[in-house]
Amino acid sequence: MASKKRMHLEDEAHLATLGYKGAFSRSINIWANLALGFTYLSPLAGVYSLFAFGLATGGPPSIWWIVIVGAGQMLVALVFGEVVSQFPIAGGVYPWARRLWGRRYAWMAAWVYIWAIIVTITAVAEFGAGFIASLFDLETNRDTSLIFALVILALALLANFSGTKGLARIARIGLMAELIGVVGLGLYLFIFQRKNDFSVFFDTMNVAGSGSYLSAFFAAAVVGLFLFYGFEACGSVAEETSNAARTVPRAMILTIAVGGVSALFSFAGYVLAAPDLPSIVSGENADPIPSILESTLGPVGAKIFLVVAIAAFLSCTLSLQAAVSRLIYSFARDGMIPGHRWLARVSKSKVPANALLVACVAPALFCVLIWVNDGILVAVTSFAILGIYVSFQMVVLASLRQRIKGWRPAGPFNLGVIGTVINVLALAYGLFAMVLLATPGSSGDFFQDYVVLIGLGVVVITGLIYLFTARPDKKSDAPENDAIAVAEQVRTMTGANKVV
Repeated sequence: MASKKRMHLEDEAHLATLGYKGAFSRSINIWANLALGFTYLSPLAGVYSLFAFGLATGGPPSIWWIVIVGAGQMLVALVFGEVVSQFPIAGGVYPWARRLWGRRYAWMAAWVYIWAIIVTITAVAEFGAGFIASLFDLETNRDTSLIFALVILALALLANFSGTKGLARIARIGLMAELIGVVGLGLYLFIFQRKNDFSVFFDTMNVAGSGSYLSAFFAAAVVGLFLFYGFEACGSVAEETSNAARTVPRAMILTIAVGGVSALFSFAGYVLAAPDLPSIVSGENADPIPSILESTLGPVGAKIFLVVAIAAFLSCTLSLQAAVSRLIYSFARDGMIPGHRWLARVSKSKVPANALLVACVAPALFCVLIWVNDGILVAVTSFAILGIYVSFQMVVLASLRQRIKGWRPAGPFNLGVIGTVINVLALAYGLFAMVLLATPGSSGDFFQDYVVLIGLGVVVITGLIYLFTARPDKKSDAPENDAIAVAEQVRTMTGANKVV
């Protein structure tokens, strides 16, 4: 008890050094922090959503994108770890960009990120609705998708309103559901239900025809790129995490490591257990996982999996809402967003209730738009992955800029002399990933081929118009661009010079 009280005092003293007074309950330990990031990353949802696409585009070797992207995002997580260790502030991307660069730069990073996460919440709720419909043997159509998506959003909101302890508890339940649904099922499939040989992961199965397989392989990159974000959510709840400067960096790294291994088990299990792999690779079977589960688990086992999957989707939505609400709260606390006083209010249960309402209502409105025209689902979500990577790399670039100016990260998580090398590699990886995501398609349909860039362009342009007309940065006097000065303060306060 005395140790917990001491850590709490140290956390609050660190926060005070950064210019803020704590308004939350520090009820999240490392396992709950990991659970929040892991359920946001959600390998179950990611693999299920892109399994058929990956095989049809790049064949079984598309699994290697999980390894490639996992390694690249680990570099980003290490950079984020150093930043959050010095700046354990609620909101993640926004406060990090602000303290590393400045107000307007941070405003754009947060603006892009908020919209990317809002449409991601929409997509997760829409995908989860299909699982609920399948559980009750209902047809998946526009009406059932809307109803069940709204149910998922509402249940996640109610859980978030329960407070930080409730969030941590449900996130841990979601973590167990994810591990059962991806690692447990994956192991079962390729140990007891294997119908294909391991060599299949090196067999292109002629997906490129007479063309270059390299092009097909790069086109399948989204299999990994869609999976590996969510670890930054560990930092969004930094002010609710005990011993945050040490706990959050470790939780982010564990999220990448455990998420990557889980995704590999899941993807590999489905491939090895597929009774008719050529039909999936040819695109003839566009939704193969239900048939794989039915043939290997039987009707009862498939239903049990649906229950586990629904729990994972609910937990993923919960974590997404929690993360974006803390970012909105952090944005509002600095007076950088319309309605900032209302959005910065913290409820009696120590959660940013009004920001949480926005995190639920905005995706619900998108769900209604999709119900009106279900053809826009791809259009409203396509920019989300690229938008998130853009926001990430704005932080990575700002971190490198500070290092060049002489910044030596001062948190207890510190990479030491290799920090700059890792920062450069993380930026190089991020640019590579963004090029892959932004490269137009070749279908011949202009909107379909350029929808990712169109979506990002709309968000960026509207953000710039508001930024330079309303000038929210002029209304905020919170600290900015002070990484070097704060590093000296933190070193004085904590003596944090060792590498961990």
